[in-house]
Amino acid sequence: MNGEENLYGLMAEFDHEEEIVDAVRRAYEAGYREMDAYTPFPVEGLAEEMGSHGTAVPAIVLTGGIIGGLGGYFMQWYATVVSYPLNVGGRPFHSWPAYIPITFELTVLTASIFALVGMLALNKLPEPYHPVFNAPDFDHASQDRFFLCIEATDPKFNKEAVRNFLETLKPRKISEVAK
Repeated sequence: MNGEENLYGLMAEFDHEEEIVDAVRRAYEAGYREMDAYTPFPVEGLAEEMGSHGTAVPAIVLTGGIIGGLGGYFMQWYATVVSYPLNVGGRPFHSWPAYIPITFELTVLTASIFALVGMLALNKLPEPYHPVFNAPDFDHASQDRFFLCIEATDPKFNKEAVRNFLETLKPRKISEVAK
């Protein structure tokens, strides 16, 4: 890796959202997959151009909801049928209509906790340090500029080839991002 072991990637800086969408499209078509775009606001169609077509969050939330619902129902069933059976007013030990409110509440609670934890895990948060924070002028990513970083972990990454490719995109500036 002749001097590339301390390199996180190469970053191109653009002025307009149309430029970043076009740059990402062309980079994806060129075969680059380990890349990320940084924008000051959500850009329509950018995620799709990067090859992102879905997320695991709905499956995580569904799993949490099922676990919460089954756990809540089982907890009540066990308490009223197995652990502490009381015949109150002639009702059966397994009186499932009485279990519905608690089962619903635990379904929603557990699903929301899974959603929060899943979102944080999938976004790799909290992440107090990231190499792109040290890139020149990266503070403009939250204000008025658009950045595309092709990472050195990409199988097609070759420092000179990536630099030449990024130059064809006509960015404002290309900079190296150190680890």
